[in-house]
Amino acid sequence: MIYILYNPLANSGNGEKSAKEVQALQTEPMEIHNVIDMDMRGFIAGCSMQDTVILCGGDGTVNRFANDTYGMEYPCNIYLYKSGTGNDFLNDVKDNIRDNKLLLNSYLKNLPVVEVKGKTYRYVNGIGYGIDGMVCEVADQMAAKGKKANYSLLSIKLLIHGYKCPNATVTVDGEKYSFRRVWLASGMNGRYYGGGMMVAPSQDRLGDKLSCCVVHRSSKLKTLMIFPSIFKGEHLKYEDNVTLLSGKEITVEFDIPTALQIDGETILGVSSYTIRK
Repeated sequence: MIYILYNPLANSGNGEKSAKEVQALQTEPMEIHNVIDMDMRGFIAGCSMQDTVILCGGDGTVNRFANDTYGMEYPCNIYLYKSGTGNDFLNDVKDNIRDNKLLLNSYLKNLPVVEVKGKTYRYVNGIGYGIDGMVCEVADQMAAKGKKANYSLLSIKLLIHGYKCPNATVTVDGEKYSFRRVWLASGMNGRYYGGGMMVAPSQDRLGDKLSCCVVHRSSKLKTLMIFPSIFKGEHLKYEDNVTLLSGKEITVEFDIPTALQIDGETILGVSSYTIRK
């Protein structure tokens, strides 16, 4: 049996449409299920090696599936069908996509954990902390009012007015680094987040280390110059203002509480986070 699991909120609310696209391509018996309020772990446990599961959604759908089923021995092949909005995960592994689908099983193992406010989560792409967390906070507020957010334009707007730069201490495998006027301090498992920002160009999501990219000690004007280069992974050339650290355990501490995002999901008032692989 082929099971198509879709997130109705994915792809700007067109998740069900994407599921029907997948359905039209199948010739074997199939079932379609909405993942909202679904017992994902129980469902997967009931599958057999003869089954196939196809997820329809984006980064948020993969994150939820990974957290709900982490540690299981998957009894069948799990595929991701490209149907999200940002698709940073698929962008990172695009060379392995076949027929618009990616075999997920190997990417769901050895995922890093992030500890925030006493809770632990698995994550797929990256932790945004700083202005990127604030962008997600404001975007959530806009969505609650039925408005759409342009993340790039919103980032520039908050950079010019609204975001207050904290100071940060970053500890990598026991070694401490101090940074002043921090614009972002991202903890990366993959290369991309934020709808195409190549924050950590050399990060290997199947490797045993994580990356932390810190943009710091720059004026608003300089930061406006740096920001567009992140989409091409060229921001590392600004060596005085961009630092990329790598390690197995990384803790980031801000001196003022700031919003944080985990694969696009926002947590408010965060003073520190720890990532570990």
